Formats: sequence, structure tokens, C-alpha cells
Amino acid sequence: MAHLLHLDSSITGDRSVSRKLTARAADAWRAAHPGGTVVHRDLARDPLPHLDAESGLARAVPAEQHTPAQEASWRLTEELVGEVREATTVLLGLPLYNFGAPSVVKSWLDHLIAPGLSVDPATRAGLLGGREFLVLATRGGGYGEGTPRAGWDHAEAWLPHAFSQIGLEPRFIVTELTLAESTPAMAGLRGLAAENRAASEREIDALWAPAHA
Repeated sequence: MAHLLHLDSSITGDRSVSRKLTARAADAWRAAHPGGTVVHRDLARDPLPHLDAESGLARAVPAEQHTPAQEASWRLTEELVGEVREATTVLLGLPLYNFGAPSVVKSWLDHLIAPGLSVDPATRAGLLGGREFLVLATRGGGYGEGTPRAGWDHAEAWLPHAFSQIGLEPRFIVTELTLAESTPAMAGLRGLAAENRAASEREIDALWAPAHA
């Protein structure tokens, strides 16, 4: 059965463009998979604990040697890996914060990398491949070729390498200039921002269109 894992990571609530776009994508997915199921995890409103000195070694220590903190951390990893394993499509909203991915996304990945669950301990091959991984990336400014900050978006560059460890290969839909509407200094870019947003929405609406036919 088709199953969607929908993840949001924006801290800006109802003002978030990435949340609006993931909601649009989730609606399109439901329309194309009327018998499908959806799980929504909000990484910003219910953040995962970052790996620390007390619990972080749970993925490198045999289970029988786990401390209570490591045991709890490992159980959480099992839950998170299970959510990905059950999904046929993983949908992630990825805003750009200080030129990188939100820390809650990094924490999610850190929990997912687990030998024996998501990584083959002998070959280091990822075990969660074979599912669709759609990333709706949003940027407040412009980072394309020819712009003053071209190459400053380290989230899009980092994510494929990071998630390749567990076998996930992302497809990106990128929406730029999301701050133009609310930033007076970017007023001259509002038309371009609207065009960029509309192009992303059209691409989202077409994602699963063949499934309707």
C-alpha cells in the first residue's frame, strides 16, 4: 500500500512557505493515492534530541552494553528508521537557515544512521533505498548562478551526500526569494519571487499526475 511520510522543519509556523508547499504536495499525493496512508512528523514543533555524550554512542555500542540513555536513544532510532522503511514516499520541507539545513533535520538524519537498521554493517551500503524522496527546499534570498551569494546554499549540497549513507536519493524542488514579499529591500524582486513560487507549485501539482490517468 502507498504510504507517505511527511516531514516539516520550519520554525515559522503559518508563515512558512515550505510548510505551505509540503501541504500542497501531500494533498496532491493523497489525490493520486486514494487508498494511501500518511504519517506527519513535525521536526520543529516536536524536535528530536540531538546526539550527545550520554546517548550518542548507542549506534556504536552493542545493545547489551547500552546505558539507559543509550537504550532510549536506540529505541527512538528504531522508531524513526521504521517510519522511513514503511514509506513509499518521503516528503521533506527544507528551509535554509544561516546558509545550512535546520539543525532538526541534521538531528533526524543522525538518528537514522544506524548499522544493522539503515546501513549494512559489512558493506556500509544504505538499506533504505528504493523509495521516493522529495525535498521541497525554500530560500529567503537568491542563490542561483550569477547572484552575489551563488554557492552559499549548503543545505542542498549537503543533503544528497548525507542521506546517501542510508540509500535515499533526493529529488529537489527549490523555491527562492521567499522573503521578498515581507522585506522592503527586496520589493523589486517580488514579481520574480511570485514567478518562482508559481513554477514550484506547478511542478508539485504535476508530480503524481500520471497516477490519475
